[in-house]
Amino acid sequence: MKWFQRIAWLTLALTVGVILWGSVVRATGSGAGCANDWPACRGALVPQAPSGATLIEFAHRLTSGLSLAAVLLLAVWARGLWPAGHRVRRASALALVFVILEALVGAGLVLLSLVGDNATVMRAIFMAGHLINTYLLLASLALTAWWARRPEQEGAPARPSTALVVTLAVLLLLSIAGALTALGDTLFPAGNLREGLTQDFLPTAHFLIRLRVIHPLLALVASVFVFVAMVPQVSRPTTPWSRRLAAAAITLFFVQAAIGGLNLLMGTPLGLQVLHLALADGVWLAVVMCAAV
Repeated sequence: MKWFQRIAWLTLALTVGVILWGSVVRATGSGAGCANDWPACRGALVPQAPSGATLIEFAHRLTSGLSLAAVLLLAVWARGLWPAGHRVRRASALALVFVILEALVGAGLVLLSLVGDNATVMRAIFMAGHLINTYLLLASLALTAWWARRPEQEGAPARPSTALVVTLAVLLLLSIAGALTALGDTLFPAGNLREGLTQDFLPTAHFLIRLRVIHPLLALVASVFVFVAMVPQVSRPTTPWSRRLAAAAITLFFVQAAIGGLNLLMGTPLGLQVLHLALADGVWLAVVMCAAV
C-alpha cells in the first residue's frame, strides 16, 4: 500500500504539471498548434516538422495522456487493494471520471476551434467548466493519496465544517474568475497597468476585458473566508496535520495574492502567471486535505 500512496502522490504531481503546462499553452496562444485535429496533431499521431506552437500543444497532449494512464492505473489498483465502498477506492474512481471528462473538454476546445484568438462566450463557458473539472480532479487525486496514508479507515470520512465547504466554493469561484482574467489578458494584452485599467472601463470593452476587474475583488472576499476557516484549524489541539495544512493554506494564499499583484504591475509575464497558478493549486489542495483530516 505504500507503493500505491507513492504513485498516487506522483500522479497528483504529474497532473499539476499538466495543468501548469496548459497555462503555458494558453498564454503563448499555442492551443491551435495542432490545428483542429484531435487526437491526431496536424494529421499525424506525431507531427512532422512542427512549429514552436505545435510542440507546446503536442507536449501538453502527451503529458495529459500520461496523466490519464496514471489515474486509470490508480483506479484499477485501488479496486484490488480495498473493498467496495472504501473511501480510497471511491476517490480514485472519481478521479478517473474527472480525468476522462478533462480529456473530453480538451478535445471539445480543439474540435470546436475554441483556442487561439477565439474570444467567444462559448470559449469562456468551456474554460469555466474546464477549471471546475480540473479542480475536482485535483481534489479526488489528493484525497486518494491522503486517505491511502491510513488504509485501515473505511467508509465515509467525517463531514467537513460549513466554513471549509464555503471556503472551497469561494476558492472555486475565484479560480474561475482567474482563468477568465488570464484568457482576457492573453487575447487583449495591455502595455502597462494604466492602459489595462483604461481598457477595463471602456463602454465598448469586450466582455472578457470587463470581467478582469472581478478577479481581484473576489480575491479580497476569498482572503476573508480563508482566514476565518483556517485560523480555527491552526488551533485544533489533536490534529497536527490539520494545523500544518491550515497554516500552509493561509501562507500560500497571501503569497499568491502578492504574486498576483506583482503579475498585474509587470504586465502578466509568463513565469509569474505559471507561479500564480501553481500557488492557487496549492491553496486549493491544502484546504481540500484540511477538510479531509
